[in-house]
Amino acid sequence: MINTTKFLLGCLVVTLITTSCSSDDDGDRGNWVERSVFDGTPRSSAVSFLIDNKGYVGTGYDGDDYLSDFWEYNIEGDFWAQKASFPGVARSSASGFSIGDKGYIGTGYDGDNELGDFWEYNSGTNSWIQKSDFGGGLRRGAVGFNANQNGYIGTGYDGDNDKKDFWKYDATTDEWIELVGFGGDKRRDATTFTLNGNVYLGTGVSNGLYIEDFWMFDPTTEIWTRKKDLDEDDDYNILRSNAVGFSVGNRGYIATGYNFGALGSIWEYNEGSDTWEEITALEATIRQDAIAFSNETRALVMLGRSGNLYLDDNYELFPQEEFNEDD
Repeated sequence: MINTTKFLLGCLVVTLITTSCSSDDDGDRGNWVERSVFDGTPRSSAVSFLIDNKGYVGTGYDGDDYLSDFWEYNIEGDFWAQKASFPGVARSSASGFSIGDKGYIGTGYDGDNELGDFWEYNSGTNSWIQKSDFGGGLRRGAVGFNANQNGYIGTGYDGDNDKKDFWKYDATTDEWIELVGFGGDKRRDATTFTLNGNVYLGTGVSNGLYIEDFWMFDPTTEIWTRKKDLDEDDDYNILRSNAVGFSVGNRGYIATGYNFGALGSIWEYNEGSDTWEEITALEATIRQDAIAFSNETRALVMLGRSGNLYLDDNYELFPQEEFNEDD
């Protein structure tokens, strides 16, 4: 198994495949600390959700095979435990969210076909059951998030066309309800984060173009509001796909991703002023198709790939601390 715990070794390997490692050149605020390396196979395009301060991650692609194993990460204890494998078809690029003590994953890609099945994970019994298929049909590269005790899946790619529809999942009735009112562009491989109960959606790609519009979803009213575009300012360089989104405190973040090459940069969003600031880039191998866990006070970025290098490392961000190259 590839172990990327040595940053300098990771830099050397990735340089050989024409990428580069991040540094503190982009800013002196924000510090990254390495945490427990993922116990499973290095992979990209995994799916994840958070339950009771524990992160769950599984499925994905390791460069040879589509995967179905599933793992629990104890954020406080900084250790991993293997859980019951996902019983559906092995896949990558699925969507996931949690509601209470249950986790949900569905859609994705098995190497031949886009998928539309949908599954519930019970963290108390460590077991899976199949639920009603996703209401929007087959797709991969969609976003998934939870809000107000409901789950949501939207956007993505169905094998022929990029999508912009959104669907709400009611776990009490096992029903999907289509939402209307999203005025944004079609896209696949976008990302979201949540601040003060509102969900922010941005990035992604469609027809070879990186998508610039940025939106806020109010789950109370189910209304979408357009915010400033991600290229609103000449100093912004946020356009990308295959990134991760998360929040810490009262700020949102978009990190890593792909824009004609893997990225390590990270941008911080101020909800009050609708503005962005770049902080210290990921202090590890640049990457796309990573995952992130966030409980609003702590955030971790892990896994992904850079070119043909599949990763299993795990880093925590301290956004308000000064960069420290020695930790």
